[in-house]
Amino acid sequence: MTPNDQFTKADPTEQFHTDDFPDGPIEHPGLTRDLITHPDHGEESYRGSGRLLGKRAIVTGGDSGIGRATAIAFAREGADVVLAHLPEEEDDARETSRWIADAGRRAVAVPTDLQEEAHCDSLIARAVGELGGLDILVNNAAYQMTLDDGLESLTTEQLLRTFRTNVFAMFWLCRAALTHLAPGSTIINTTSIQATDPSPQLIDYAATKAAIVNFTKALAQQVAGRGIRVNAVAPGPIWTPLIPATMPTDKAESFGQETPTGRAGQPAEVAPAYVFFASQESSYVTGEVMAVTGGELMPS
Repeated sequence: MTPNDQFTKADPTEQFHTDDFPDGPIEHPGLTRDLITHPDHGEESYRGSGRLLGKRAIVTGGDSGIGRATAIAFAREGADVVLAHLPEEEDDARETSRWIADAGRRAVAVPTDLQEEAHCDSLIARAVGELGGLDILVNNAAYQMTLDDGLESLTTEQLLRTFRTNVFAMFWLCRAALTHLAPGSTIINTTSIQATDPSPQLIDYAATKAAIVNFTKALAQQVAGRGIRVNAVAPGPIWTPLIPATMPTDKAESFGQETPTGRAGQPAEVAPAYVFFASQESSYVTGEVMAVTGGELMPS
């Protein structure tokens, strides 16, 4: 079955369904090539219509998973894209850049660790310098690691890494970006179903995702008068390299089966939410969270 066939199927419980998830873990942070079942990023299925023509975007965590799918969609909608990725994810970033170039847009891959404030400031400056400005900031990079034995097994090192990557970097990037964002610009943060329905094994990660919802709503009100919109996408279980790189084998193998649709989602199914928030189609929407969860409910 081809990706296009997947998207034309009417039954969402059958679309993208697979039983071929890996039977073992992969090394963190996880590369796409290490997966037995590769995620669908919309490489063959996403069709653009010029909704972001001439826009300049940053996508953090843009090398793989949701970030790659979003970067591909943005490029096919007409945007140039700066990808932030960890240095060890260079192979995936190169592949994402190739898809952006194939769409006729400019790709700039920036290896960096956003745990450092200076690196966040540098990323914004690099994007503005390379692209001549900035219109869209997607805060998508994240760190998670499953806990084996409850809160007692949560080290301070992991706690700090999770919050620095997921929350502090978002604050630093938004603060630096606001200097360059003109009216009509957008910020899109990535939260999660974990923000309202936390898994005990992901207690630190879930807490960061709840913080992202709160931050999104507060910043949206703070900058609305400047013509800048701030929204968030809340994915449910989406199949990316991060899953087998951070979860026990049994959890990875059954990933997404608890949803009403009975399966994990694919990055290609999440990317359109980012396109909507980045485009003028959502010009009267700010401070909102869009759930893409396979039917798992989030409080409105």
